[in-house]
Amino acid sequence: MADYSISQLAKEFAVTTRTIRHYEDLGLLAPARRGQTRVYSPADRTRLRLILRGKRLGLSLDDSREIIDMYEPGKTNVDQLKKLIDAIQAQR
Repeated sequence: MADYSISQLAKEFAVTTRTIRHYEDLGLLAPARRGQTRVYSPADRTRLRLILRGKRLGLSLDDSREIIDMYEPGKTNVDQLKKLIDAIQAQR
């Protein structure tokens, strides 16, 4: 499995490293550390992609967090996701 640096992710997703660090400060991303270096896993990369996609769709970071936290590889959370979508639509 490949690991990613903060600069690689920033370049790939056209965001600043500061933005990625902000998401980390909010607990949306949790990279490993090697000394002073942040090391992002493929799961972190996927989380970042979902955060940015949610932002484009007009979701708040809290809404994105809720959706991302529901995701568990290999499990289906269809009922939870439907409830969340209904709750988000009710807020609009």
